[in-house]
Amino acid sequence: MDNRAPAEDPAAPGGAGTRPCMHYPGITMATDFPSEIAALQQTFASIREVSDVDQLRSEVNELTEAAAAPDLWDDPEAAQQVTSKLSHKQSTLEKLERFDSRIEDVELLVSMAEDEDDAETLAEAEAEIGKLRRELDALEISTLLSGEYDERAAVITVRSGAGGDDATDFAQTLARMYVRWAEAKDYGVQELDTSYAEGAGVKSATIQINAPYAYGTLSVEAGTHRLVRISPFDNQGRRQTSFAAVEVVPLIESSDHVDIDENDLRIDVYRSSGPGGQSVNTTDSAVRITHVPTGTVVSMQNEKSQIQNKAAAMRVLQSRLLQLKKQEEAAERKDLAGDIKASWGDQMRSYVTHPYQMVKDLRTGHEVNNPQAVFDGDLDGFLEAGIRWRKEGQKAAEAEAANP
Repeated sequence: MDNRAPAEDPAAPGGAGTRPCMHYPGITMATDFPSEIAALQQTFASIREVSDVDQLRSEVNELTEAAAAPDLWDDPEAAQQVTSKLSHKQSTLEKLERFDSRIEDVELLVSMAEDEDDAETLAEAEAEIGKLRRELDALEISTLLSGEYDERAAVITVRSGAGGDDATDFAQTLARMYVRWAEAKDYGVQELDTSYAEGAGVKSATIQINAPYAYGTLSVEAGTHRLVRISPFDNQGRRQTSFAAVEVVPLIESSDHVDIDENDLRIDVYRSSGPGGQSVNTTDSAVRITHVPTGTVVSMQNEKSQIQNKAAAMRVLQSRLLQLKKQEEAAERKDLAGDIKASWGDQMRSYVTHPYQMVKDLRTGHEVNNPQAVFDGDLDGFLEAGIRWRKEGQKAAEAEAANP
């Protein structure tokens, strides 16, 4: 016998979907407008408190002057960085300066609906509140990206792990996932190096994503990713678990100082492999640089000439050595502060397509039931959860260091 109460009809007056508006008689709605507006005001006040608007305005002025320099485009790469930073900071400043008035406008809109008993105007206010909430969430995330290199472009390397053809195929899928995420936001993407597997997929792929705060945003993707699925490479249709590792480093800039002794480098040239066009597979243009003291290896083969590949490889090598230096410094701080509980762990996210559909981040608990959408670049929910998780870990570590 089913003793459950009958389900409510969301469409019925007073049901789960809508309720009579206690503030505006005669109008039925699902939103408590005074509470929603108060929440927006509180969140925005917190964001303004941690955002240095005067400093941001000063940076916009400096970048505007730099963008107006007549010789700006003599160095196209530097020019792109200047204009990209300027656009991002201008957008952030405009949002911070306009939010107060936009929240006031919503309050006025609701007041008009009260006076005129106008459900259509309330629906318009509800939609605007939803838009403001989403924009505030994005602004709040940006305030959490305050690391030394968070503003930089990102260099992402995906390497296949255990799992044979499934692992190399998975690595290629992850690399494509980051490219699609960036392209959906109109960010610049540059494929730096691809090492193709003998069977399916890639052994490794390195891409550069050129956007303000790309490193700060994507650095939470670093770690081991796991895929569980029915293997398309198994003629018996068995379930297979495979792994891929994701590395994220900030792009080195000319102002950074990383000492590299040329005597510490071993440089090899070879013929590019895999799909290629004119000049790619016909000459020894690919370059592999090994930094002997650390064992760091960087390969580059996607540019047309050996000189271009060497220059690109040196920039990535500098980025990785800079990251290694940061990790060593962080390890020293960790020894001083004691054991920090917020640990990334070896396996940070699982993608499952069989026997059920799920992608779950094991650090944050964030999960969705549509792996294909994630593989197609729908990563924002995971990135935001990861950034918040990381910030909480940093706060916990600071508190523990302050009170050993």
